[in-house]
Amino acid sequence: MRTRSSLTSADAQKMMAACKAEAEVHRWNVSIAIVDDGGYLMLFDRMDGAGLLTPEVAIAKARTAALSRIPTKALEDRLAERPSFLKLPQYLPLQGGMPIKVDGDCIGAIGVSGVQSQEDEQIANAGIAALG
Repeated sequence: MRTRSSLTSADAQKMMAACKAEAEVHRWNVSIAIVDDGGYLMLFDRMDGAGLLTPEVAIAKARTAALSRIPTKALEDRLAERPSFLKLPQYLPLQGGMPIKVDGDCIGAIGVSGVQSQEDEQIANAGIAALG
């Protein structure tokens, strides 16, 4: 049996702070969701001024990245060849969801919604970078 890392509440808090700092530097009002490896919500923040739909989208992006173990941008890119992916439950293949990997294992994901998709991903990556 092998052991593997798992996401802690302290980890989620640290990543959330980094995500919010990145968003605030650019004056981006977003929603940020951090989920565990099973896609269950650990931490969420809807910044002042974030759109009304952004909470649902951020959570769905995070869940999709956690369960697929790959960035949601890669899934979005595959839609042209496999549009049937849209029929999967709890699946949102839009850029802005990033898996959190430690030693090759996915321990969770961050999903961001509220600005351009590449900017959402930029915010998520700032959170992952904070984990080290």
